Amino acid sequence: MEETKKKISNTTVTRNTALFSDMTENIYETVAVLTKRANQIAVDEKKELHKKIEEFNTGDSMDEYFENREQIDIVRQFEQRPKPVLEATEEYLDHKLYYRNPAKEDQQQKRIEELENKIIAEKK
Repeated sequence: MEETKKKISNTTVTRNTALFSDMTENIYETVAVLTKRANQIAVDEKKELHKKIEEFNTGDSMDEYFENREQIDIVRQFEQRPKPVLEATEEYLDHKLYYRNPAKEDQQQKRIEELENKIIAEKK
């Protein structure tokens, strides 16, 4: 993860729900978008954690005590990070999150085609 990221609060914050439906015009669609993004963030963090822990897998029992201690420190660092849903929420509210809804795009495309056909029919 990038260390230059904006500091995200790791505590509960009361939010205005009207802000969540600004971009999608539907609070339930917003929740779905946030859930998907939070899952993406969680998977990325899990991969990063496993990658860092794999560095300590040597099989030598003499260093096992020190390695376990270092592994514990790494895990603690990951536990102190903000939860993925908080990161996703901040990204959404800062308009840094891109999403698309293919169903809405199809409906809009159909409306455009109907209007174009109507205009063409009127010209004939």
